[in-house]
Amino acid sequence: MLNVLDSAVPVECWSCAHGHSTSTLFCPHCSKIQPPHGGSYFTVFGMTPHLNIDLSALETEFHRLSRKLHPDRFARATEQEKQWSLADTALLNDAYRTLKEPLRRTEYLLKLEGAEIGEEFAGKDKANPSRVPADLLEEVFELNMQLDEMRMARKLGEEDPAAHASLSDAKSRFEAMVKDVDQDLRKEWAAWDEGDQPARQTAQNKMVALLDRRRYLSNLLRDVTETLGA
Repeated sequence: MLNVLDSAVPVECWSCAHGHSTSTLFCPHCSKIQPPHGGSYFTVFGMTPHLNIDLSALETEFHRLSRKLHPDRFARATEQEKQWSLADTALLNDAYRTLKEPLRRTEYLLKLEGAEIGEEFAGKDKANPSRVPADLLEEVFELNMQLDEMRMARKLGEEDPAAHASLSDAKSRFEAMVKDVDQDLRKEWAAWDEGDQPARQTAQNKMVALLDRRRYLSNLLRDVTETLGA
């Protein structure tokens, strides 16, 4: 199977006509700016698509490229080059924001690999039991009842200290569960980075499930936090 992350079709530089990879923002022969490419965010930084990455190197390259794309460098350039500098800057910023954050980086790479990740696929509708993690079914049912009771009490101008304490405990449990998910995700990073295709597929399936669980827990945490702070 072709890995789209590693594919690079040689193209001709518009200025010097030398061939180069579509993954570069500047021609390696004449240093002229190139139009935004259709590669991955990893290729913007010349990085191998991995989940464990050198964040220091990422930041260093980001600042280096940002300086090269600064508008002052294109004050006397053609209008086309000015437009490319703006587009390349937007691409660079999007790539940096995505890759520097562990969760965004994980979701991005898995989506490139064809994984179905997002609210539209799972974890959004808490009213649908089939979307609730099996081990949380009973707790979520009771939690939703507590949330409804506290909201109703608030509307009536009443406070329920016991319900408040119970929801505070639930918030702490869910926060701990989120941390556990993050630890499990990091364990799968190495399996994906270092594994062969079957191992990567196994790790990918686990990470998709973990991301879905984390998204669901985050939604619960948001609801509890908003109710407690109301």
